[in-house]
Amino acid sequence: MARKRREEPGDNHERWLVSYADFITLLFAFFVVMYALSTVNEGKYRVLSESLVHAFRNVPVNTASTMTQVAPPPLPVVPKNATATAATRAQEAAKQKQREKMRGMAKDIMEVMAPLIEQGKVRVIETSRGVTIEINDSVLFSPGQSVLQPPLVKAMRAVADVIATTDFPVTIEGHTDNVPIKTSQFPSNWELSAVRATTVLRLFSDAGVSAERLTAIGYADTRPVETNATIEGRARNRRVNILIDSAAPEKGKELDLDASEKR
Repeated sequence: MARKRREEPGDNHERWLVSYADFITLLFAFFVVMYALSTVNEGKYRVLSESLVHAFRNVPVNTASTMTQVAPPPLPVVPKNATATAATRAQEAAKQKQREKMRGMAKDIMEVMAPLIEQGKVRVIETSRGVTIEINDSVLFSPGQSVLQPPLVKAMRAVADVIATTDFPVTIEGHTDNVPIKTSQFPSNWELSAVRATTVLRLFSDAGVSAERLTAIGYADTRPVETNATIEGRARNRRVNILIDSAAPEKGKELDLDASEKR
């Protein structure tokens, strides 16, 4: 009798679906992870970062290990205004030295002009700018004139000798009262005050004071120190001031027209 042939199970043509399903699952998981990484919560990330920094800064030393944590030495704390304070102190020291030098020079001038100071014809005044020597014009010039009177030439040369030993800028100011003058030489008080200041300047220059330090200005009657309503006041206003400046004039900076328009 013939034996029946056992039927072999047929080939499964659907097995590829298993691999495909696994691939789709992995691909989905991959995109989920990528999406999660791309949507980091900034607040939680900052908290995590600060926590990690704090934790690593306070890691205790492991006594069982050969490695130890060595903390770096603290950096020296330098006040922000330390440099400015040192510069300010240096400037103050330099100013104090200038003031002492100025007062020493003023003392020498007062000794030279002592007789006229006692008569009230000369005043030595200390100001914020320096020292001012105020000389009544009656001892320097005849009324309406700009030629120095001979008795005062020697005294003024002595003052110039003291000033010549320093390097302070010197400004010579001519002042008048409000009584008008009109002559062929001086049409107004402006010319009279300016020429008187220039006369003293020339004497100082001839006596050895550097010309670069000298300036002459005529103010006429625009800078009175007393009222012009009295004889005494007008006599006080007719004067020559010798201003010895404690500081050299600053160098100017030219302004840029284009830059000023942009502002």
